[in-house]
Amino acid sequence: KLPVESVSWNDVQDFIMKLNRLTGQGFRLPTEAEWEYAARGGKEQDGYIYAGGSSLGDVGWYWQNSGDNFLHGTDDDWDLIAIQYNHCKTHPVAQKRPNALGLYDMSGNVWEWCSDWYGDDYYKNSPTYNPKGPNNGSSRVLRGGGCSINASSCRVAHRNGNYPGYRNYDLGFRLAF
Repeated sequence: KLPVESVSWNDVQDFIMKLNRLTGQGFRLPTEAEWEYAARGGKEQDGYIYAGGSSLGDVGWYWQNSGDNFLHGTDDDWDLIAIQYNHCKTHPVAQKRPNALGLYDMSGNVWEWCSDWYGDDYYKNSPTYNPKGPNNGSSRVLRGGGCSINASSCRVAHRNGNYPGYRNYDLGFRLAF
């Protein structure tokens, strides 16, 4: 019931290869553009800041609501020591409201790996229809924010990246087909 967590991009590639071999299917990580399209609600494009709403507490787990107690304050009050002391952690999926496509937890809970290389300048000159990301790089794209991160990092428009071997307790993935 919990999201898969503490996996690197490399771990996910190994899993996908084994899964496809066992099932004969074509599972993969979504591109960053596919991930954002799904998070925004597809053709329904609800216009929310987060996947499924404008109040993150209604749709996702983040630093204020994912621990033993609700932490009061704003993103400016985000404090790693308080988060650790409060035992911020991932939660079972589908406990919050879904987005327009019925997808849960695309804002908060775990960061999700995408297939693209991370590049700050790529989207300034990228194709407007289904961009695939840079051809190379040192980091892979992460989207959605996590249970120990501030609200602004859980926005559907927020981008992040890390090296493909990186693992963390609030880092997971979502498959595409």
